[in-house]
Amino acid sequence: MKYLLFAILVMASLNLDAKIKLPALVSSHMVLQRDTVVSIWGWADKNETILLEASWLNHPLKVKSDKNGKWSIPVSTNQSLEAQTIVIKDFESEVVLNDILFGEVWLCSGQSNMNFSLLGNPGQPVVGNIDAIVHSKNDQLRLFTVNKNPSTEPLEQLSADNGSWQLANPSTVPNFSAVGYFFASQLQQILEVPVGIIHTSWGASSVQAWVSADALAPLENINTENITEEPNKTQTALFNGMINPLVPYTIKGALWYQGESNRSEPDKYTQLLPAMVKDWRDRWDANFAFYYVQIAPFSKSNDYTKPKNAAFLREAQTKCIDLIPNSFMATTMDIGDKYSIHPPQKKEVADRLLYIALNKSYKYTSVDFSGPIYDSMEVTDEGIVLSFKYAENGLYGTQNVRTLSGFDIAGEDQVFYSAEAKIIDRRKVLVYSNKVPNPKAVRYGWQCYTEASLFDTSYLPAPSFRTDKWDDAIKKE
Repeated sequence: MKYLLFAILVMASLNLDAKIKLPALVSSHMVLQRDTVVSIWGWADKNETILLEASWLNHPLKVKSDKNGKWSIPVSTNQSLEAQTIVIKDFESEVVLNDILFGEVWLCSGQSNMNFSLLGNPGQPVVGNIDAIVHSKNDQLRLFTVNKNPSTEPLEQLSADNGSWQLANPSTVPNFSAVGYFFASQLQQILEVPVGIIHTSWGASSVQAWVSADALAPLENINTENITEEPNKTQTALFNGMINPLVPYTIKGALWYQGESNRSEPDKYTQLLPAMVKDWRDRWDANFAFYYVQIAPFSKSNDYTKPKNAAFLREAQTKCIDLIPNSFMATTMDIGDKYSIHPPQKKEVADRLLYIALNKSYKYTSVDFSGPIYDSMEVTDEGIVLSFKYAENGLYGTQNVRTLSGFDIAGEDQVFYSAEAKIIDRRKVLVYSNKVPNPKAVRYGWQCYTEASLFDTSYLPAPSFRTDKWDDAIKKE
């Protein structure tokens, strides 16, 4: 009798282990990318037949789990705005997922400025947060937050305590990423389709923490020994635990706000960020859009030299526009805070990401998405004349219509002086100084903290820039 009881208990435990298991992302209330083929995946007993029935499909789909029990089923979605249901079965169990929507799915990631919630931090506010919270009830907007979970090895699942999809309302949005929420909420209202936003970020994290070992190894030696002390700066640790488990959940694009932790290595950043994006796209097997934020001016330091001057990192981020296909950068030169690395204008940041997405991903071609970006220079008898891209309707200066601040000019001696600058012909900038009779180079906004003065006529700012490649230049007043 006791052997029979033991056998029953063993069989029961086997059946329990054989139950279908789904990743946290694949759950009720999720948003699936519309009108495409998405992956539904999970785990069961090895070599088990999995049956998927979906309310919008005419026939069930079948697949067999592999020797490790993992299975994945490609599923076509459509543009229906009706809530859908999925039923997943194996021989022993059944899982029912309700209230599934088709819409636009975006991932947002980075360090503290992306992690910064609508509630803000002690002594660090978010402008407009109360109004956003009280008007946040929207069952067409779904939020998913990835819990902090560093790992030295790639994980297939998120941490056991990770939450699930939540409907946007005053109870769920206050602790969500402010940039992510402002972006997704406006996108939902404009497109009038459901939107899902997945938030996975960690304050003070380095870009190296978000790259896989395979992609990072050609760029630097990998050492994960500090994972217990500095998990957010440990190479590959956040990719392993907070990105890899999200693959292959189909996304329209990714939003990225990071860079402060890498400001001491601007040259390397032009390798690291493109490598990270390529790595993510390869794993998703998709060339999804990648839109990122240039770090805002901050710091009381007036150091002009590399790498202490954060302008070099801002320059590296600008270069990444051309280094990363299907990408663009939101400029924040006008919303920096001299005394805080966390500027409170999070909605403005989200707005600029939104303009980029609307223009490039959703073909709202009338939406301006970039301020002027330096293109070329010409030395004239009057000084140096600068030309710009993305200034189709002309330039604008905040001092008055023509006069600009924040420009420096230098000769062959590589010594910069504060310069006079003004808009000419509505589309170019003339820079000059009586201290530099034979000018060779111009810089704009070339300090850790600076105040923007150059915009286009949509009031989108120009990023800081330099026309030279000097790393040891100095500035004199």
